[in-house]
Amino acid sequence: MAQGESSTEWKPLSAFPEFAASFVQSAPSTPPIVSAVDAERIANEILARDYRLDIGTCLDRAWTLIKSDFWPIIGVSALLLLIIGVSNAAYVGIVLNGPLLGGLYWYYLRKIRRERAELSDAFAGFTIAFLQLFLGSLVSSLLISVGILCCILPGIYLAVAWQFTLPLVIDKRMDFWPAMELSRKVISKHWWNFLGFAIVMGLVNVLGILVCCVGMFVTAPLTMIALMYAYEDIFRSPITPPAPAV
Repeated sequence: MAQGESSTEWKPLSAFPEFAASFVQSAPSTPPIVSAVDAERIANEILARDYRLDIGTCLDRAWTLIKSDFWPIIGVSALLLLIIGVSNAAYVGIVLNGPLLGGLYWYYLRKIRRERAELSDAFAGFTIAFLQLFLGSLVSSLLISVGILCCILPGIYLAVAWQFTLPLVIDKRMDFWPAMELSRKVISKHWWNFLGFAIVMGLVNVLGILVCCVGMFVTAPLTMIALMYAYEDIFRSPITPPAPAV
């Protein structure tokens, strides 16, 4: 918000002609496919420069985004979460959960980036990366379950470390295993902070359930968008391009 020299009214900066051009959104290009080699390079660069996870800031920005476009975000989120619930009840969630969650993350990322986000974007997991999202969800769930059955702690570690798997698959067009490895390496740098983040998100969703369960339709997108803000803070930073082949 800004105020002109001869005015007492506060307006968005984009409302001033001098700055309007800076806020024009160009059509987003298709993200390049990130190979396993590129994923390793990205992980090394992020770990070298390090990052900071601010849970409060992520939640605050998520709530601000929801308030700015409340009904579209809540409506799309409720629709997909209901479909996920029904698919789990019908025993087809093992196939649909990955693409549905990946599409929902993609919808949130486009909102965060101030790109045009429509209902079709929330189902983009079925057209952009169905197989890799399915495999990412299936393999990570199976390995987390094995870890919990074996000694509990390995399962908890993997559940936290693989939180960025589906966003990486659909955002950077990665295969599921490099995405799982990239997520694990980056999150492990500050694993305890991400564990705290997961606990906070769980408590927020519990509060949503206590409000006659209806509150979940607000707290679920709130926590998922907060996670996507953390993703943006970590992975959206400039990454040094690979050296050209000689």
